Amino acid sequence: MGNKSRERIYGASVRAAAERAAAARKEADRLACEAWNKRMLSFQGPAQPSPTLGDALNAGYCYLEVKCLGCETHQTVALDIIRRRKSTPIHELERYMRCRQCSELSGFPYKRSHLVALRTTKISVRDPRSEWWPGER
Repeated sequence: MGNKSRERIYGASVRAAAERAAAARKEADRLACEAWNKRMLSFQGPAQPSPTLGDALNAGYCYLEVKCLGCETHQTVALDIIRRRKSTPIHELERYMRCRQCSELSGFPYKRSHLVALRTTKISVRDPRSEWWPGER
């Protein structure tokens, strides 16, 4: 003669609700990242408001594409190795981006960069750099 535990009675419904909440958060983060990407690619900014590092990683966007304004090169930066809090907005990373080639030429850290878009993969031959939609300026 024993009583059923609360875990046995409510456990399945609590776990199912937690899984639905996690899926809803992931979908919301994905939509926020897509909206930011469309705003960045179509209007070339403004970068703020932007999703946070944690939102981008949760949505599967592991890379940030950055364009150097000095030498016009595009680079991808892995978001999972950035040493910032997960609550840091993506647009705040712009001031820390430095172009290695321009820094070596000038002899000091060259900080002129522009955020382009969040990406799920690195820039490669199969997945080339992002293009501005209205045409390059």
